Amino acid sequence: MEEKKLDLNSIIGFVLIFGILIWIMYQNKPSEATIAADKAKKEQLAKVSQAKALEAKILATPTAVVIGDSTQLVQLQKTLGGFAYSATLQSAKNDFTTIENEVVKLKIANKGGYIVEAALKNYEKFKKGSGQLVELIKDNNADLNIQLLTNDNRTLNTKNLYFEPTLTKVGADQVLSMKLKAGANEYLEYKYILKPNDYMVGFDIRSQGLNKVLNTAKPLDLEWNLKTYRNEKSVSYENRYTEIYFEHEEGKIDYAGLGKVEDENPSNTTYIAFKQHFFTSILLTDKPFTASKLHSDDLINDAETDTVFTKQFKANIPLAFNNGELDYKMNWYFGPSDYKTLKAYDKNLEKVIPLGWGIFGWINKFIFIPLFGFLSTTIGLTLGIAIIIFTILIKIAMSPITYKSFLSQAKMKVLRPEITELGEKFKKDPMKKQQETMKLYNKAGVNPMAGCIPALIQIPFMYASFQFFPSAFELRQKSFLWADDLSSFDSVYQLPFHIPLYGSHVSLFPILAAIAIFFYMKMTSGDQQMAAPQQEGMPDMAKMMKIMIYVSPIMMLIFFNSYGAGLSLYNFISNLITIGIMYVIKNYIVDPDKIHAQIQENKLKEPKKQGKFQQKLQEVMEQAEAQKAKDKKK
Repeated sequence: MEEKKLDLNSIIGFVLIFGILIWIMYQNKPSEATIAADKAKKEQLAKVSQAKALEAKILATPTAVVIGDSTQLVQLQKTLGGFAYSATLQSAKNDFTTIENEVVKLKIANKGGYIVEAALKNYEKFKKGSGQLVELIKDNNADLNIQLLTNDNRTLNTKNLYFEPTLTKVGADQVLSMKLKAGANEYLEYKYILKPNDYMVGFDIRSQGLNKVLNTAKPLDLEWNLKTYRNEKSVSYENRYTEIYFEHEEGKIDYAGLGKVEDENPSNTTYIAFKQHFFTSILLTDKPFTASKLHSDDLINDAETDTVFTKQFKANIPLAFNNGELDYKMNWYFGPSDYKTLKAYDKNLEKVIPLGWGIFGWINKFIFIPLFGFLSTTIGLTLGIAIIIFTILIKIAMSPITYKSFLSQAKMKVLRPEITELGEKFKKDPMKKQQETMKLYNKAGVNPMAGCIPALIQIPFMYASFQFFPSAFELRQKSFLWADDLSSFDSVYQLPFHIPLYGSHVSLFPILAAIAIFFYMKMTSGDQQMAAPQQEGMPDMAKMMKIMIYVSPIMMLIFFNSYGAGLSLYNFISNLITIGIMYVIKNYIVDPDKIHAQIQENKLKEPKKQGKFQQKLQEVMEQAEAQKAKDKKK
């Protein structure tokens, strides 16, 4: 009886629990409004999914639609809005138009209307005879896109839409009109104009009748992307000179930098250059871009494995409407980063070539470039011989400065015994020793700064050469002796391993340059040590010079191993000539006995009036001496 009672209780319990669950479900039953909202949401998602599928189908299979087929046009309008008309044209297929002249070949796609191939017909990549043309654009490494904001709140990308091409000739010029149509007379047009034998391509962007289709309340966003292909023998050396340049604010030239990631936001930009080492892609505009966004991303993490691309460049440019329409007169430049070629356009383009700032740039523009151009082009010397003659002429022009520097060292060498004597006499009074030394210099007619000034004058020329030779386009793929390309390293032996900083090859010109600078420093260090006695409280220059004799050649050997052979050849010849000039001056021009006699004669004369620097130095010393005496009294 007890067991039956327990079973009955269990049944009653289950019934109660089931009843409670039914009641909970009833209380949480969605309202009719909620059900309707969910249904509407599902239908909306289905429509979006269907629209996306249709858009993907249209873009993936661009088959022309019959214009009169209103049903298909309505379907297209659901995804493309006012630009559905463009998909009904015969141009709505994956086709291309090619325009070319003697120097450049361009391939423009109907899809997107932008350049998908840009080849330079007179230049080869990597090395001469490779058979591979330099192609700044190919295999989808670049795109041009305008985001179109429509009045019905759509965002369309021109790179996914189809333009109608029309190729005509105006005189000798080829004119390609690419129209993205919203109707028979409503369109966005890219117009390309290619002249004979010219790297500069006219590029106009304009719209007609689109003020009813597009939202013109704010500028459209033009996006230009380029992933730069490697074109040179050394990917790391090429990457060092690959960067974004731009002109802004009425003629100012600036660059984005060479960091891993670089961003710039210039205003009133008149051109943007995606510059590679020896080639460049430039977008120019007559109407300045108000506020551009530029981005550079270094793609090389390891030069041994990352050998295809160098940088990823991006530019976002606002295109402003004028009376509801776009109208921009622009140009593309696809060509060499050659100073003379770029300067001929008279658009400040030559400033994308890094010749150095201030006096360094002036030396390159007004001395090095004209002189080297005269030797290599006007006279027609081979590039290696032109470098040698160029170096000889520069060193001969600088020889008077070299002579004055060495003459000053010789005078200081003659005075060294007397300076040493003053040092011993005033050992406990450094200030007095310095004052007496200055008096001796003045009495003997010797300027201790005379040896430094000539050396300082030569520094700008040395730095200018470091800018000139890596930028000299003429050197590209020109051979000399064992170097097959003077613009790149002259490898004579390939190492089976990689040495940090040095590389995996051995270049010969840097070795010769290092040997030459070693002997030059060996020749001059003795005279410099003899001429400059140790000053109390100052570094031991004799020890520093001994260290530099060995450090300088090693540094040249390491860092120049991957530099262009032209620069290493210049430094080798320069140091060799300097050794010769110093040898002649030391052994046949400067006579220590005559210098000594002249100094003794000068001592008998009235001391020369001190220069402003010497006077100022003397005043400082006297003030310090007076202060020292005053402190002692206290």
